[in-house]
Amino acid sequence: MAEPGLFDVAGKVACVTGASGGLGRRAATVLAQAGAQVVGVARRAEALEEWRKEAGGDTAAVARDVGDREGLHDLVADVCAPFGAPDIVIHAAGVNTREMADEVTEGGWDSTLELNLTMPFFLSQQLVPAMKDKGWGRIVNFASLQSTRAFPGGIAYGASKGGIAQLTRAMAEAWSPYGITANAIGPGFFRTELTATVFNDPERAARNAAATCIGRNGEIEDLDGPVLFLCSRASDYVTGQILMVDGGFTAK
Repeated sequence: MAEPGLFDVAGKVACVTGASGGLGRRAATVLAQAGAQVVGVARRAEALEEWRKEAGGDTAAVARDVGDREGLHDLVADVCAPFGAPDIVIHAAGVNTREMADEVTEGGWDSTLELNLTMPFFLSQQLVPAMKDKGWGRIVNFASLQSTRAFPGGIAYGASKGGIAQLTRAMAEAWSPYGITANAIGPGFFRTELTATVFNDPERAARNAAATCIGRNGEIEDLDGPVLFLCSRASDYVTGQILMVDGGFTAK
């Protein structure tokens, strides 16, 4: 039998949170179209079904609130039901309340940290034993420009994404000896629901584009290669890293 290609994910089972929109939806679609069996997780059942029609391939939808820690065990059961335990988990679900520092509420802080930082750890923790049994697994977190940069109105979001950077390294230290890599994608400015306020201001969007080395903001397809790289054997010796997909924004 021929050895799988470097970027081959055919036959792998993937769980992608935040699959109903934005970068999570794109990641789920790319994996499905590359031959993986993909379970998309998000709150919006209708949007998930739209994603399934768009993606084609072998997919399933789990309409649950990823930020509900009390529902974690039920979430894990639902994720594993369609195709078995995932080989790949991508944590793309996220929220940014955009509260200024003096206006941050306890509720806004708690919901941001719970969804963006806490649940990626605890969901991974539940899925890792099956990966250990197989001797292979991929965890892909979503970091941010705000993992290292401070933006106005981003104190809770930035704290969560700074935490993701360290969480990724700590996951790698804990689980990579078992064949499980843990890495993060750090997207720059992409037009999604989460960044609508940025792109609704043409002057601001243009300034962001000019701040990159490439000279433009991200297009959704710019995510495809990094996702396939981090989810396949092409990245066998890459772990604990943050791959910034930002057009060189953080290099300038």
